[in-house]
Amino acid sequence: MQGLTVIAPGILSLLQDAGRFGQQQIGLTTGGPLDSFAFTVANRLCHNNDNACAIEISIGGLTLESSVDSVIALTGAKLGLKINGQNKTQWQSHAIKAGDKINIGFASEKNSGCRAYLAVAGGFDIAKQFGSQATVSREGIGGLQGGPLQKTDLLPCSNHRDLELLRFSEEQQSNFNSNCNSNFNSNYPDLVELRVILGYQQDHFSPVKQAIFFSSEYTVSDLCDRMGYRLEGPKVNADIEGILSEGICLGAIQVPADGQPIVLMNDRQTIGGYPKIGAVFGPDLAKLAQLSAGGRIKFTAMDINDAHQELLLTKRQLDQLVLEAL
Repeated sequence: MQGLTVIAPGILSLLQDAGRFGQQQIGLTTGGPLDSFAFTVANRLCHNNDNACAIEISIGGLTLESSVDSVIALTGAKLGLKINGQNKTQWQSHAIKAGDKINIGFASEKNSGCRAYLAVAGGFDIAKQFGSQATVSREGIGGLQGGPLQKTDLLPCSNHRDLELLRFSEEQQSNFNSNCNSNFNSNYPDLVELRVILGYQQDHFSPVKQAIFFSSEYTVSDLCDRMGYRLEGPKVNADIEGILSEGICLGAIQVPADGQPIVLMNDRQTIGGYPKIGAVFGPDLAKLAQLSAGGRIKFTAMDINDAHQELLLTKRQLDQLVLEAL
């Protein structure tokens, strides 16, 4: 079997496809990439479909050795990419050959983000569990062994010697970077604005509490992971302490009894009983996922009709992004 062998697994490296859908009725959450934009672009730079299996690298430190000739791309956080010790550009496709070593650095600079995505041409050939390759460590499913990559793991993938032409010229790379920075968030500031669609439980939060929520700055606490981001800031208690447990959507903002919001992410539980003031607009979750502890957040209200229009516009821009660069 050929592919990429893990020499060093890094801090937290997980195999992910776009997510595990249609399984919440049996208690399985979706998983998938926390920064869906960076994940999708990495796959498209390798001419993959948007559900191809790639590696989500948190903080950094991943080293791989290839036994195939193929093409890779690293997007997301500014971790640094080296092939055989030579610095390579992120957000760009690169040819690799059998015997090459691929080294991903660490997030060490301010505003550099904390999650990156490494895609390979054709995707990683990993068996699906419950319809997906996405790793959810809490549930022990997906990936190779239901958890983070380990030293000596072999990530199967195919030879793609004919993909040498995928490498961008300097002009094409400049065009791609310009389009990426103009239309999407490929930079990672320490302060982000997240748009929120208010939910049917908003009436349990008084007008004063809602005004505090939308006018205050919150800080990401040390309790932030793929399940959720617990925030610290002004309290926004609801007039009830709990509700009957119900299904939870991606980006839901739960407010427990202490009044400190929790934004639920991809590995969230499937049901919960805390009141929710609303949900973060899906594409904005990528901004949150690139923040580490200490990052700052401001919320702004978003009309649900505007959200639908923005989703359509975002999809169209993403569809054009790589096509215009190639």
